[in-house]
Amino acid sequence: MTAPYLGDPRRTIEVLQKYEFVFQKKFGQNFLIDTHVLDKIVAAAKISKEDFVLEIGPGIGTMTQYLASAAREVFAVEIDRALIPILEDTLQDYSNVTILNEDILKVDIRKLAEEHNHGKPIKVVANLPYYITTPIIMGLFEGEVPIDSITVMVQKEVADRMQVGPGTKDYGALSLAVQYYAQPYIVANVPPNCFMPRPKVGSAVIRLTRHEEPPVKTRDTKLMFRIIRASFNQRRKTLANGLSNSAELSFSKQEIQEAIEAAGLPAGVRGEALTLEDFARLTDCFVKKHG
Repeated sequence: MTAPYLGDPRRTIEVLQKYEFVFQKKFGQNFLIDTHVLDKIVAAAKISKEDFVLEIGPGIGTMTQYLASAAREVFAVEIDRALIPILEDTLQDYSNVTILNEDILKVDIRKLAEEHNHGKPIKVVANLPYYITTPIIMGLFEGEVPIDSITVMVQKEVADRMQVGPGTKDYGALSLAVQYYAQPYIVANVPPNCFMPRPKVGSAVIRLTRHEEPPVKTRDTKLMFRIIRASFNQRRKTLANGLSNSAELSFSKQEIQEAIEAAGLPAGVRGEALTLEDFARLTDCFVKKHG
């Protein structure tokens, strides 16, 4: 590594003071200042000199330095314009890094993979602001972007939600969506003192390894996710009530009851008891009736 490690808190403070940087609450900025955690993230993402890495939210470039040392090329997307001159400074010794000042939700990642990686699957690494974790991850999966894996720092509660199974209080639409697209694995729990400023909650690094084929097959994936969302919108209600109260679905109560029965599910079952396979089977019962 050519420039001094930014993973050292003193170096981070130096850089922030030099540029009189002010943390922006609206961007949910918490910079990582723990070299052990940085090493763990790069190791978990299994980055090699063959890899093109998309980094979301590089901040002052702390993790970017590590990624650039391990990867063939790093493309870092940062929404905060005030961080761009800092990144140009901290990453000046790394010729394999491109910095883009943009909102990741507006970037054409498929085009990026095409231009920089010949359309082959890319690796995504990010320290995500907690308020926007779900839209970013779901956008990457649903956008048919060629992705090998997503290794992200998220709120611990969100990481737990991504990997739990039926019948637990954290199980919900996010668990099912993530598990449909990827295999989740919690790499490390990260306490607040590993960040500057310290967040109020604990964090976790989770790796989502993209499935080559989804673990379940259904005739209508979009309908399946509408059914999943509807069944968790009102957790305390039965599955039948959740589906009939949903503005996203237009089935009658009788059609819903018939589909639940045809899928071999108990009449009073709740959505939180259903597996991904159950939801796929239920979806196909609706499609069969209306297809």
